[in-house]
Amino acid sequence: MKKGIHPETYRLVAFKDMSNDTVFVTRSCATTKETLMVDGVEYPVVKLEISNTSHPFYTGKVKLVDTAGRVDKFYQRYKNRQK
Repeated sequence: MKKGIHPETYRLVAFKDMSNDTVFVTRSCATTKETLMVDGVEYPVVKLEISNTSHPFYTGKVKLVDTAGRVDKFYQRYKNRQK
């Protein structure tokens, strides 16, 4: 690693997913004004709109769009039409 380009202020920070109230603690240098008690320890908290616990890709609620099927339906519908 290059010297002097990485922050020196890493500390434990709680990240809270606001959509489902999941909290996880990891090291970060993000600045915060609020704190949160997790397992009896007070951590600075960063609020997230979405995390791996609420993102559709990770929860398995992804909607796949079958574009090839739509094209095939279009060709089937209009294959008998003459110009």
